[in-house]
Amino acid sequence: MHSTHLLPQKAHVSVLIRIKSASFAVTDDMPAGKLMYPPEQEIKEAEEEEGWVWTQIKTEARRDAEAEPALASYLYSTILSHSSLERSLSFHLGNKLCSSTLLSTLLYDLFLNALSSDHNIRSATVADLRAARVRDPACVSFSHCLLNYKGFLACQAHRVAHKLWTQSRRPLALALHSRVSDVFAVDIHPAARIGKGVLFDHATGVVVGETAVIGNNVSILHHVTLGGTGKVGGDRHPKIGDGVLIGAGATILGNVRIGEGAKIGAGSVVLIDVPPRTTAVGNPARLVGGKERPAKHEDVPGESMDHTSFISEWSDYII
Repeated sequence: MHSTHLLPQKAHVSVLIRIKSASFAVTDDMPAGKLMYPPEQEIKEAEEEEGWVWTQIKTEARRDAEAEPALASYLYSTILSHSSLERSLSFHLGNKLCSSTLLSTLLYDLFLNALSSDHNIRSATVADLRAARVRDPACVSFSHCLLNYKGFLACQAHRVAHKLWTQSRRPLALALHSRVSDVFAVDIHPAARIGKGVLFDHATGVVVGETAVIGNNVSILHHVTLGGTGKVGGDRHPKIGDGVLIGAGATILGNVRIGEGAKIGAGSVVLIDVPPRTTAVGNPARLVGGKERPAKHEDVPGESMDHTSFISEWSDYII
């Protein structure tokens, strides 16, 4: 499940520190999920980390090509023929999302320009790769995530669509959003803001509304909806704090806040704010331990991926 055995001990410690770096944290005057530009030293460290991850990806691709010759040409064209992670990812996304009218060459240039010019996007991409590798026991390698995890790919395409949206290139952002929805079955509005170290696990059926905000180190499973209530316009979608875990099939509606390190149980329907470090389950969702004195947990669910620790507290009927 964990990738610690892939890293030298010293490197692993520094990587974990950088992923949780305060320079990308949410501050009181900044909405969750909005990335701050780091100082020059941290840019250098992030670039070194990106280089290390890219070396790992190429090593894994060479190994897989030798072990499975049927994939050798595919691995060469998507990974081994490229000089950097951003070029490989741009090529892969361009081929995944192209259509008869939205050409792969156009998409490749679009993705590469965004990734090459924006350090924040590249840094978030590396953090997302690490999130999948560390948190998901089914993720066997970085290259496996890069090539096959549609939640990861949808998130990276969204980052580019969001950049286009902020540049007032909204028709193109919406066209890209539509292709991501068609190809990956993941519907994230290009105006939504997403932090780094985010895991969309399985990802099928995920819907994220226009004014939604997702913080750093958040994990979201399939068929999760961050939607509006249908009653209001403007700022109408959920705000998800850092380190939150949202279980499969959960629905969170309206401009509500899910506090840092909270946990939303699978299938829950949340219509009100959830305090930090608490667990909400059920339909309508209720806080484990009660509204007045909710039970608090010490771990960060978005990183630990612990879905069931609340069960013994929630019910005396346990299968």
